[in-house]
Amino acid sequence: MIYFDNAATTMIKPECVIKADAYALKSLSANAGRGSHSAAIKAAQIVYEARKAVQKLTACDDTAFTFNCTDALNTVIFGTAKKGGHIVTTIYEHNSTLRPIHELGKRMNVSYTAVKPNAHGVIDPAEVERAIRPNTYLIAVNQASNVTGVVAPVAQIGNIAKRHGIPYLIDGAQSVGYLDVNMREIGCNYLCFSPHKGLHGPQGLGCLCVRGNPPLLPLRFGGTGTASHTLVQPTDFPEGFESGTLPVNSIFALIAAITHYQRQPLSVTRNLANIGDLLRTELSKINGVKIYGKYNTLPNIVCFNLAKTNAAAVGNILNEQYDIAVRCGLHCAPLCHTYLGTLDCGAVRASLSYHNTSSEVEFFVKAIREISK
Repeated sequence: MIYFDNAATTMIKPECVIKADAYALKSLSANAGRGSHSAAIKAAQIVYEARKAVQKLTACDDTAFTFNCTDALNTVIFGTAKKGGHIVTTIYEHNSTLRPIHELGKRMNVSYTAVKPNAHGVIDPAEVERAIRPNTYLIAVNQASNVTGVVAPVAQIGNIAKRHGIPYLIDGAQSVGYLDVNMREIGCNYLCFSPHKGLHGPQGLGCLCVRGNPPLLPLRFGGTGTASHTLVQPTDFPEGFESGTLPVNSIFALIAAITHYQRQPLSVTRNLANIGDLLRTELSKINGVKIYGKYNTLPNIVCFNLAKTNAAAVGNILNEQYDIAVRCGLHCAPLCHTYLGTLDCGAVRASLSYHNTSSEVEFFVKAIREISK
């Protein structure tokens, strides 16, 4: 199989990640922070080391481990909610951001403004600032669109958030592992991501990173290993946001994934950029192909459609006749597809990662050329 669905999850994991996960399942499956015996202490040490690894990667102050990126985003969006308040976001957001915001409209009369991009398809920071109201209490932006790969000017938006004293949330699902994501430089208070995408880490784990002691209340309630004498959920970060048993094996594999990523030579990043540019360039030469997103896009995401051909049909043909995996449909981003004019037909997304090759890209382009005929 040629696997071009890495924006959903990277299928190929480094050997060090696989070994770390297997070792932890075998030797470190105690409950971290829930006992004083040596196994529980060892598991807790792994969790601590993982927090430090994430801190080094993102320049955060601390990290709470969640089920996935969606869980982390929900925690921030519900955990900062203000009745009758207002949120500024963008049309590029994933449903993991848009749906909880929409739900807050029903529960707490929270309104929102989804900023549209400029003529180049890029979010204009000035438009974000113009969308701010007196009751705006959160700015939520994804650093890179999961549909088109367009990268938002997150640092400029961070300056605006700081100037207005508004907490700032970054969805880093598509950016961590492909871009340098530094919370200090971005100026964000919350960063959410999952290691199973750009870091080639395990599934079933999310990271909720915070910086600057921002306001936040827990979304889930239960055992935390702290303040066990009271029925009141502790709000100390991160333990108060980690109710239940942590997946120590996945957390140990996360350390391996981060270490592997940080040791990658610059040539690996350059190669990914080169094959991404090759894919975009060659697809643009095919009659009937329309590529979405032109400026300031990640090189590893190319979203397109074939004229008069349903995106799902293209995906099925690629899978059944060419053994190529891509993502087709609406990509859980309805406002983005409304903006692109693809809400009815969807779009084809080919997303690359470091293991993909130029020969795979050439075979893919040949397949699209044949389908277009």
